[in-house]
Amino acid sequence: MNPYRLYLVTDDQQDLRTLTHVVEQAVKGGVTMVQIREKHGDVRAFIERAQAVKNVLAGTGVPLIVNDRVDVALAVDADGVHLGQTDMPAEIARRLIGPNKILGLSIENHDQLLQADDLPIDYIGLSAIFATPTKTNTQKHWGIEGLIEALNTTRLPVVAIGGINQTNIPQLCATGVHGLALVSAICHADDPCQATQQLLQLMD
Repeated sequence: MNPYRLYLVTDDQQDLRTLTHVVEQAVKGGVTMVQIREKHGDVRAFIERAQAVKNVLAGTGVPLIVNDRVDVALAVDADGVHLGQTDMPAEIARRLIGPNKILGLSIENHDQLLQADDLPIDYIGLSAIFATPTKTNTQKHWGIEGLIEALNTTRLPVVAIGGINQTNIPQLCATGVHGLALVSAICHADDPCQATQQLLQLMD
């Protein structure tokens, strides 16, 4: 099974009850991976929220990935970490989490893409494919052509993120991309389970 196929990234603005509800319903609907993202810098709250999501995912086989923070991932024994370009270097993160955890890295420009295969990572998150309100500091928008270029450049699985929704999913999937990461389309849906099922139908 491809764990990257439908990759839920959580919304750090949602309270704990909403967060766990969204994750639970999204997993019922078929998401294949969950990344918990917190941008507030409150490590204790991050650990609490990560542990709550881990409890929801227990027994589902869906991996829990912690965004940015290796310490939080280790604290809750998450399945992996996703790093940004200003986070801990991938080599050090790999040493800390060990060989068996999943390690992802956001790739924001062509130079980073060319270096990715030399790093001890398992997949790349190509950011941002399209403009998106959840990421305002993006270096570039790759678009469909940039995504195809990335797929032809790296041997690593590629997860597309940024501005992905019902209208562009068929076009993205036609590139052979390994996975799509979504925030708003699932987190802000009235029914996250149904929204997830509809997204997966569009991906077939």
